[in-house]
Amino acid sequence: MDGSAVQSVPEPFVPGPGDVFSRDIADYPGGIVLVVDKPYRWTSADVIRKLKYAAIRHFSKKNLKVGHAGTLDPLATGILLVCIGPATRRAEEFQSHDKEYVAGVAFGATTPSYDLEKEIDRLFSYDGVTEEAVRQALPSFLGEQEQVAPLFSAKSVDGVRAYELARKMYRAALRGEPAADFDAAALETLRTARIRISEIELLGFTPAAGPHPSGIAAPAAAAEGGAVGADPAGGSLSSGGASSRIHVTDNSALGLPRAEIRIACSKGTYIRAFARDLGEALGTGAHLDALRRTRSGAFRIENALSLSAALSLL
Repeated sequence: MDGSAVQSVPEPFVPGPGDVFSRDIADYPGGIVLVVDKPYRWTSADVIRKLKYAAIRHFSKKNLKVGHAGTLDPLATGILLVCIGPATRRAEEFQSHDKEYVAGVAFGATTPSYDLEKEIDRLFSYDGVTEEAVRQALPSFLGEQEQVAPLFSAKSVDGVRAYELARKMYRAALRGEPAADFDAAALETLRTARIRISEIELLGFTPAAGPHPSGIAAPAAAAEGGAVGADPAGGSLSSGGASSRIHVTDNSALGLPRAEIRIACSKGTYIRAFARDLGEALGTGAHLDALRRTRSGAFRIENALSLSAALSLL
């Protein structure tokens, strides 16, 4: 046999409910992939820290590698692939696979983060936003396209996460201490990426239920770390681990029109940016009020473990 022949790499173990791990990580030559349903208001890093601590204790291996394949925003729920041991070497491969999301898009208002992490900064007329108008606009987003990353994104710029720079500047501006080089417009166009949307479907539409937003003041934000009520994606809140750093607004009193949309897309697609672009296509502003990752490659949400179920295996 040619010595250059590539040896087959063992597939990682993907546990389900009721599975029990041995105490020796060597029993898993391909490593382990936990398909976790990330809780609302948890960062991806929060989930990794929790599971890494449990895995190190379970396998009695201090230098055990644990990582994830694809960040989810704090206000998003759904599939987060947690790789343990040798499976971490395949994290980039898993991250490159197509994803599927179910997004809640509210029309008639924008926020700097394009989701509920920042309070509304501008209100718009939504007279032309109807179920039929949304349905007609969606096909134009199919295929390959250039997408501008959100200001509050995880893209790295000169070695610094864009969202870290943006949030630092944003907080300073709110305190009345804007940095001399603070330029939201410039930060907004930090980088574009070539993305692909392969499927898009309107799952539901809710017409406006409140007064016309013209002349209405934007609602106040909920206090950081305070109670925020139910998870808009329908999942359960996990108050014991929800990050106190996550700022959540409640815009429900405005009764804005809202669409629920399923999107199948390539790696690197920002659904928050899609919400922004959909609003512009309809002649209004828009932001995400819910986001759930329902598929990552071959892994589907119906096979995902809750964080508590994943921890019970370790």
